[in-house]
Amino acid sequence: MTSYPKDKIKILFLENISDTAVKHFHAAGYVHVKKINGALSESELMDAVKDIHLLGIRSKTQVTKKILEAAPKLQAIGCFCIGVNQVDLDAATKNGVVVFNAPYSNTRSVAELVIGASIMLIRKIIDKNKAAHEGIWLKEASGSYELRGKTLGIIGYGNIGKQVSVLAEGLGMKVIFYDTETKLPLGNAEDRKSLKEVVGKSDIVTLHVPELASTKNLINKNILKHFKPGSILINYARGEVVDLDALRKALLDGHLSGAAVDVFPVEPEKNGDKFVSPLQGLGNVCLPRILAAVHRKHSKI
Repeated sequence: MTSYPKDKIKILFLENISDTAVKHFHAAGYVHVKKINGALSESELMDAVKDIHLLGIRSKTQVTKKILEAAPKLQAIGCFCIGVNQVDLDAATKNGVVVFNAPYSNTRSVAELVIGASIMLIRKIIDKNKAAHEGIWLKEASGSYELRGKTLGIIGYGNIGKQVSVLAEGLGMKVIFYDTETKLPLGNAEDRKSLKEVVGKSDIVTLHVPELASTKNLINKNILKHFKPGSILINYARGEVVDLDALRKALLDGHLSGAAVDVFPVEPEKNGDKFVSPLQGLGNVCLPRILAAVHRKHSKI
């Protein structure tokens, strides 16, 4: 039961949210459910939300103050992802709009992708695959290692960081982590008191922090100097967390042996648009933006 007739409530889903969500709402008696595969620009979304009561988005859509003010009927925004930083929360509160997220929706999927990227990078599979496609036979084990016995450093020991920790230990890795808040370690994971200590002792460093003023360029040229020589960096967190120009230099200098980056400070508006990054063209660097779509597609939401 609702205080407003279900057949008058209008719902809009953006960014290819699963059809399961649409089916659930239809089954519950909501008839006006619209789904759009991509994200919308600010002006497009301002037009689209004029009569909308419930809005479902992912991380790409930016819900600004202007959008909220253009949606007088909007009651709630559901973020089908782990964060809500894409919504102007102050403006939402002022306009009486409830904002919520799904903190566990992609936890396991992202954790698996981090482990998969770790294996690909530490064994230099990316370089060997490129060589094979170019007709170069590169069957050698030089510079390739097993994960077992290596140290994984986790920056941000939240829901995803903990899942990565469990999977890594199952593969025989030692896990150390750093978080700004006190967190209870799982398994044999060990807490460290500083970011520099973690990156200096880790063979692979994976980032799982939110996008905040305090985390912008958290990994910069000064911190990269403290990374263990030959180590690997994985960022499946937020695009603003890593200074990509500094990372490029560290990779070209050979201080880091590889990287996987799934998020970028500036991303194209839609599939098929031109994508540019300082990390393009570098050896043993994985830019798997398509992998983010994998955990979204198989999300239970």
